[in-house]
Amino acid sequence: MVDNFSLAVAHALIALAIWLLLGRDDLDVEPPVERRDPDA
Repeated sequence: MVDNFSLAVAHALIALAIWLLLGRDDLDVEPPVERRDPDA
């Protein structure tokens, strides 16, 4: 019984973490790349 409860809690926490990560606004935003001048 305790094993099933611990598995359920672990899976619920993982699902909560995924749900919170998917809700982030910056999920698929990459920062701009700094380009260096090759002549410098």
